[in-house]
Amino acid sequence: MPLAIALHMLAATIWVGGMFFAYMALRPVAASLLEPPQRLPLWRDVFARFFPWVWVSVLLSLASGYWMAFKLFGGFATLPLYVNIMQGLGILMILIYMHVFFGPYRRMKQAIAAGDLPTAGARLAQIRLLIGVNLSLGLIVTAIASGGRYF
Repeated sequence: MPLAIALHMLAATIWVGGMFFAYMALRPVAASLLEPPQRLPLWRDVFARFFPWVWVSVLLSLASGYWMAFKLFGGFATLPLYVNIMQGLGILMILIYMHVFFGPYRRMKQAIAAGDLPTAGARLAQIRLLIGVNLSLGLIVTAIASGGRYF
């Protein structure tokens, strides 16, 4: 069980921590220092490095979370409310991420390749909004994970 817990926490730390860094540190600095022709390729390349880690985090979170659900709680029927809330919010986060990856991110890359900076910028704005939502959800899940069993 210690391995499942460690993998689960590492996956969450990589995903939520990466979103926090990108949203709260990298985004404001990139916006203040770079014009769109430089900023858009920066984000394309940052996402190209970060998103594979998110896929790994998604898979590890699901595998370790369901491993713990069955080994610690005996299955879904006996999960505490806080675990069900984490599971539901986690699945919502995964769905939002998949939408970002297969939708706006893909279209942003295509627009950059075509030299269509206004469209690429619009897609980046969508990504920024959705990452903000996912970051908020991830912080809520983190709070529930750390304190939920005490309610």
